[in-house]
Amino acid sequence: MKRFFNRQWLFAFAFLAAGTWMFLKDSGVREIRRAVVDQGLTLADPVPASDDWPWWRGIGGRNFIDNSNLPVQWSVSENIVWKVSVPGRGHSSPCLWGERIFLSTSDAANQSISLLCFDRQTGHTKWQSELHRGGFGECHQKNSHASATPACDGQFVYVVSPVKGSLWVTAVDFSGQIAWSCEAGPYSAEWGYGSSPAIHKSLVIVAADNRGSGVDRLIGSSWLAAMNRQTGDIIWRIKRTEGDSFGSPVVARVSDRDQLLLAGKDCVNSYDPATGDVLWTCRWPVKRTANSVAFDDQHVFASARQPHDEMVCIRADGSGDVTGTHIVWREQKSASDVPSLCVRDGRLYSLGDDGILTCLDVTNGKQIWKRRLGGNMSASPLIAGDHLYCCNEEGTTYVVNLSRRGEVISENAIGDGIMASPVAGQNLLYIRTTSGLYCLTAERSAPLANQTDGSPRRL
Repeated sequence: MKRFFNRQWLFAFAFLAAGTWMFLKDSGVREIRRAVVDQGLTLADPVPASDDWPWWRGIGGRNFIDNSNLPVQWSVSENIVWKVSVPGRGHSSPCLWGERIFLSTSDAANQSISLLCFDRQTGHTKWQSELHRGGFGECHQKNSHASATPACDGQFVYVVSPVKGSLWVTAVDFSGQIAWSCEAGPYSAEWGYGSSPAIHKSLVIVAADNRGSGVDRLIGSSWLAAMNRQTGDIIWRIKRTEGDSFGSPVVARVSDRDQLLLAGKDCVNSYDPATGDVLWTCRWPVKRTANSVAFDDQHVFASARQPHDEMVCIRADGSGDVTGTHIVWREQKSASDVPSLCVRDGRLYSLGDDGILTCLDVTNGKQIWKRRLGGNMSASPLIAGDHLYCCNEEGTTYVVNLSRRGEVISENAIGDGIMASPVAGQNLLYIRTTSGLYCLTAERSAPLANQTDGSPRRL
C-alpha cells in the first residue's frame, strides 16, 4: 500500500512538473542566435548626408554638429522659417533625411501610433501613416506612447512601439507604406517606453529593459535584439538584467572597435553589434537608467540618479568584467537622469533634470564650471559649434557659450512646452514642442501663421 501511494505521489509530481514546464517554456525571453552565414549581413552602414539627422543622437551618436551658424535667438515672431501643428502627443525627436522630416506621434483617444512625414523646406505635411491601433499599456505622465525617435537608413524609417504587451518594430518606406511590422519581444513597464532604435549595417537594434508582468516578471523579460532591416527577421536576441530602464542603445567606434553601448540596472554593457556577444561589463549601484551613454575615442560615460546620483567614466578597451580594472573615475554630484550626457573636446556636459548644467574634465571628472538654468529639463542638450542648446519643459531654450565658461547668451521662449530633444541640419534648428514642430534660422525672418489647410504661410 505504501509503495502504491509513493507511485501516486511520483506520478503527480511528474505531471505537475510537465505542466509547469509547458506553462513556462514560452514565458520570459527566448534567446536567439542565428549562425553568421544565415544572417545575410550584406548591407553596409547607411550613408546620410552631413546635414541629415537620421536617428537618435545624430550621425556618429555624439549629439553634436560642427555647424556654428544655427540661430541663437528666436521667439514666436522672430527667426521662424515655418511652424506646423503636430496632431496627438509624442516626445520623439525629428528624424531628418534629405528633403524629408519624419516624426512619430500617438493619439490616446483611439490608442493609435502614427508616423508623419513633412517637407523639410516648407513644413508641408506629405503624409501620415497609422502603424498601430489599440493595446496601449501604462505610461508615466512625463512620457508618451511615441517617445522613441525613429531611425532612417535612406530606404525605410524604423519606428519602435510598445503595444499589446510587446515591442513592435515597423519599417515604413518614403511614400508612407508599411514594408514590414514585426514583434521583437515582450514588454511591460510601469512608466511606458522611451528607448530609440539604433542602426548597424544590416541591423536595426532595439532595447527592452523591463520588469515584465505575470510569470514573465518571475523569469525575466528584459532583452536586447537586432533585426534585419530589410525583412524584420530577428538575427539575435539576448537576455538582460530584469528591471525598467529607458536609455537607448548607441553604436559607436570606441577603442578601435565597433561597440554597442547600453547602461541599465546594475551594469553598463558593451556588446558586439553584429552578434550580441558581450565585450565587457562594468557593474555600478544603479537600479534604473533613463538616458543614453556618451563616449569619446577611448572612454564611455554613463549617468543615473536612481537610487542615488552616480556618474562613471570607463576605459572601453577591456573584456569581461572590467569593474575593478577600467573605471577611470566616479562622480556623485553632477549626474543627470533623463537628459543624456554630451562630450566634446575633452569636456563632459551633464544637464540635470533640475536645470543645473555642469562641465567636467573627461580625464578626471573634476568640475570646471557649473550654471543653474531655469525650469525642469527632459530634453537632451545639443552641441553646435561653441554653443549648447538646453530646452526646459516649459518651452524655453537656453543657448550657452561653451568657450565662455557656460555663459548664457540667450533665453528663447516660444510659448509651448518642450519634452523632445532638438536636432539640427542645413543651418536650421528643429524643435518639437508639445503641440507643434518649429524650423528656426539665424537669418531674421517674418513670423508665420498656418493656413486653413495646415500648411505654413508667412505673415
